[in-house]
Parts: sequence; structure tokens; C-alpha cells
Amino acid sequence: MGAELLGPDQAQPDDVVLAWEGRDVIAVRLPQLSDSLDHILAALERRHGMPLADLDRKAKQSVVRTLEARGAFSVRHGVETVASALGVSRFTVYNYLNREHAAKGE
Repeated sequence: MGAELLGPDQAQPDDVVLAWEGRDVIAVRLPQLSDSLDHILAALERRHGMPLADLDRKAKQSVVRTLEARGAFSVRHGVETVASALGVSRFTVYNYLNREHAAKGE
């Protein structure tokens, strides 16, 4: 997901420092959530073997379901970022989400 490994002496307050037997051994710098969304979108493009905008409607709906399960829409501007990657409007992304929720009876 784009995390960076650092020496424990390079850790900043937001980094996660991992310890082994009471000794700090490594620090993990997690990416900003928006950066993670970019990594997820790139991975989905690799999985599908083409730009997400070139997928058919059914495949795009599947991508939206996957992204929702991964929390992509809790990221600020997540819907806009996904809509842009899929080559659709924000309204279309919300429509895909609403259809999924309706199908689940939510």
C-alpha cells in the first residue's frame, strides 16, 4: 500500500514503530489515505490489464464494490478520484453505490 520502512531513529510522531523484545527495530511510515487510493486504483488497473476507464459498466460496478469494501469512499475526494479513474461522473459512482446497497437491502 505504499508504506515506507525507516530506521527507528528516523521515526516521526505519526509513524508506527515496531519493537522486538523491548527494542525498537523499525519504523513504518504509512502513506496518506489519498496516496493509498492511488495505489489501489493502480493495482486494479494491473489486475484488469487496462485503464479502468476502458472497462465495461459491469466491471466498473465491480471495481466500485471492491473500492467500497476497502474504504476508498471514506477518503476526502474519494468519489471524485474514483469517478475520474473510471471515466464516469460522481453521480454515476453514487448510483453504483446506491444500487449495491439496494441489492443488499440496506
